[in-house]
Amino acid sequence: MVGLLAAVHVLLAFAVITLVLMHSGREAGMGGMGFTPASQGGTHIVERNLTRLTVAVSIVFGANTLALWHLLD
Repeated sequence: MVGLLAAVHVLLAFAVITLVLMHSGREAGMGGMGFTPASQGGTHIVERNLTRLTVAVSIVFGANTLALWHLLD
């Protein structure tokens, strides 16, 4: 069980890193590639969905960390 959770943990870590790097300031990343229309002034649906996905994967990563800690303690 620990081996499986450890493998999932590594995959989740890469997913979190990738998702965080996809976020950016105003001129780079998804917003800078033209997904955010300048006339709206706010975040576009792609950015909001990316944020939601990042939060969800981060929560699963945290839960997996706690599960590993509990099993290894």
